[in-house]
Amino acid sequence: MKFLSNVIATVVGLFVFIMLFFFGIIFIAAIFGGESETESLKDNSVIELNLEDIQHDYAGKYKDPWMSLFSEEKNMGLSDVINAIDVASIDDNIKGISILNNNSQLGMAQSKDLRNALENFKKSGKFVMAYANTYSQKEYYLNSVANSIYLNPVGELDFKGLSSEIMFFKDLQEKTGVKMEVLRHGKYKSAVEPFLEDKMSDANREQTTVLLTNIWNSVAADISKSRNISITKLNEIATGLLARTPEMAKKVKLIDHIAYEDVYHNDIKKALKVSADKDYNKIAITDYTNKMITTSIITESDDKIAIIYAQGEIQSGEGDVNTIGEGSMRRSLQEARKDKKVKAIVLRIDSPGGNALTSDLIWREVELTKKVKPVVVSMGNYAASGGYYIACNANTIFAQNNTITGSIGVFGILPNFSQLSQKTGINTEQVKTHENAASYSPFVPIDEKFKAVTLESIEHIYKTFVHHVAEGRKMSFSAVDSIAQGRVWSGSEALKIGLVDKIGGLNAAIVEAARLSKTENYSTQNYPEYEKDFDDVLSQFPFASSKKNIIKEEIGAENYQLLQQLKKFQSRKGVQAILPFEISIH
Repeated sequence: MKFLSNVIATVVGLFVFIMLFFFGIIFIAAIFGGESETESLKDNSVIELNLEDIQHDYAGKYKDPWMSLFSEEKNMGLSDVINAIDVASIDDNIKGISILNNNSQLGMAQSKDLRNALENFKKSGKFVMAYANTYSQKEYYLNSVANSIYLNPVGELDFKGLSSEIMFFKDLQEKTGVKMEVLRHGKYKSAVEPFLEDKMSDANREQTTVLLTNIWNSVAADISKSRNISITKLNEIATGLLARTPEMAKKVKLIDHIAYEDVYHNDIKKALKVSADKDYNKIAITDYTNKMITTSIITESDDKIAIIYAQGEIQSGEGDVNTIGEGSMRRSLQEARKDKKVKAIVLRIDSPGGNALTSDLIWREVELTKKVKPVVVSMGNYAASGGYYIACNANTIFAQNNTITGSIGVFGILPNFSQLSQKTGINTEQVKTHENAASYSPFVPIDEKFKAVTLESIEHIYKTFVHHVAEGRKMSFSAVDSIAQGRVWSGSEALKIGLVDKIGGLNAAIVEAARLSKTENYSTQNYPEYEKDFDDVLSQFPFASSKKNIIKEEIGAENYQLLQQLKKFQSRKGVQAILPFEISIH
């Protein structure tokens, strides 16, 4: 018996030792791994702008600082990068910015914010130069801000206008026997349309066409200003694919030079007055931004503007950098509200919406906060449906022209497998004491009374949504209802119909928050701080997410995308207030 206990003790001891050794290695790597990678800043330097690893406005931070050591998330967001570019404009060591083969994951409104920062950088008298082997349409939009644009001699430039592709699953449901029971309010609420039709409705086509046209007009206006080409000419180029080769792109003045990368670097040397046989000093934007974060100057004033980032789909729970949860959002609003040093709050929203109940909980916290200090909303790529729900009662709402917003409407989706069950020989029966005692079962055809009660709930949430918007925007219920119905609007159109107040990015919202709170000397403080445990953080590591990569490799990227779309619809719980479709612009 003693021998057995000794063996067990030895095994347990070995297990504990291995775990401590494993976490010890991670801890040491987290502390010392990044220090050697940071480049030193030298005189006469150029920032290389590659944002491949930057996706979110806010990189997030944890309540428990130890969690950050084990997090796979980058400790840097786009807002940090933009602040660093602003500092670079007055940094004597920095002479210019090189956008070299940038391949970012940024959305259109984020690209607009970054573009504005680069425009301001140019006003300091410093240069911005851009080179790429190929330009996607989205990347060209960003790169078009440069003083000089280079393209590889055998490269391509994609410039053809915008499009949106939506997949429909009605026929798939009929063939498989797996049906999505859909309940909705709003004739434009087409998030559920793929399960009801095998083609796009006229209402959906109308709103999508208007939306894409407005976003394109915003993009074309910026390119027109930077490249000194009329919008009419840009539309001709897009329609006729007149920039599809490097020679054609140069002829229509979308680029300045057709050259290989070594020529591009030699031209930067000339601008810096560096000998052709020597290398010029360069620093990655991530390294430069990290320096700004770690050596930031603290203002003498105690006044603060709190920036609370709400990014991702709205779900229940704590939330993280990819999702908006009531836990972190409500806690952040409460902390900022109670902090006497915080004079105003900017709520930065980049969300297509999501869970209606969670949206209402966050809306309530904004309402309570607004009674104590000003709340200004800054809309990013999206602030639609639930994203607009949590924005509508702010003191002032900012959006970019190409922000996607509105989508005031709600829906519910209930997966039903009754037809599949019949096909496979499964029969389900229910026994109950009262008529409505049974909960919804996906293996029984939907009961009409249950359907009516659920639709009543959706109608109630829709009316609550519209009422909140009407109060927040000082409009009548009927006026909001006429522009609601789930319809999606661009930021420029939302301004005309009263859903937003001003066009501008995050910095403009911060300035407005300072004005409303009557403070001139202030610093900013980022929220939320997420409450996570080790299980949550470790799930982000490659060994914990390898299943996704294996599936993607086996079935292909396109099929994996289809699978993810279906899983996303199936995972949504309760009544939803979410954007009716996804737009991917390349």
